[in-house]
Amino acid sequence: MGRRRDIDARLESLDDIGKIMRSMRNLSYMETRKLARFIDSQRRVVAGIDTAARDFLVHYPDLLEAIPGAGALYVLIGAERGFCGSFNEEVLRFLKQERAGTEGERPLLVAVGTKLAATLERDPRLAESIPGASAAEEVPAVLNRLVQTLNRLTAERGALNVTVLNWDAGTDQVVSVSVLPPFQVSRGPTRRGGPFPPRLNLPPERFLALLIEHFLFAALHELLYSSLMAEHQQRVRHLEGALGRVDDRVQELTLRRNTLRQEEITEEIELILLNQPVTDR
Repeated sequence: MGRRRDIDARLESLDDIGKIMRSMRNLSYMETRKLARFIDSQRRVVAGIDTAARDFLVHYPDLLEAIPGAGALYVLIGAERGFCGSFNEEVLRFLKQERAGTEGERPLLVAVGTKLAATLERDPRLAESIPGASAAEEVPAVLNRLVQTLNRLTAERGALNVTVLNWDAGTDQVVSVSVLPPFQVSRGPTRRGGPFPPRLNLPPERFLALLIEHFLFAALHELLYSSLMAEHQQRVRHLEGALGRVDDRVQELTLRRNTLRQEEITEEIELILLNQPVTDR
């Protein structure tokens, strides 16, 4: 009886764990559906800004020259919560590969995500850590904090080449995206333009500065959404695998409990038969 009660307690515990995990999985799945709409809209915004930049830089190609001596800054977007496998570890592994062969240089790091920041806590390159988003509604607050951090570091350190390392939801792998200096493709040999420059209400330098500001805001928005989408996708897969193992364990324990119950019934029958008085024939 004692062993069966232990199994019953274990089954009850596994049932509670399964319910919690299913709730987490369902919430992450709903979040991916919501984020898919955000990402699609944000990509169209970035594409529109990039098209405007191409048209503009065709006629003002010298305005977007690389600044010599600019330092390197990496924005690492990790997971805010767990149950998503080696999400943060892959971002750090990609950073190591990205910086291979440049041991003499020390870039600045900005970590987005509490768990990723905890891993880099003792890293001298870490300039700032920012809590990440757990849901789409939290992304704008994270973005504002990130933009403020970039502005502060630029004011303190001068011009910076900013590269973002994040999980891409489409390819399900870590990618490297250069956001500053922007519009690198626009300065390539394939650029084309009409015979007349665009009509501007601002000086070209001021227009480009505002365009870069809008681009940076939109691009970071998209990358944060994409990383959060990938995080929830991996969490769904991770939890589904864990739920499969929980279900297998429940089936195993249920079988053992039934076996023990059958043994108990058999023992009870034997006791009844042993204690039955013998009658004379």
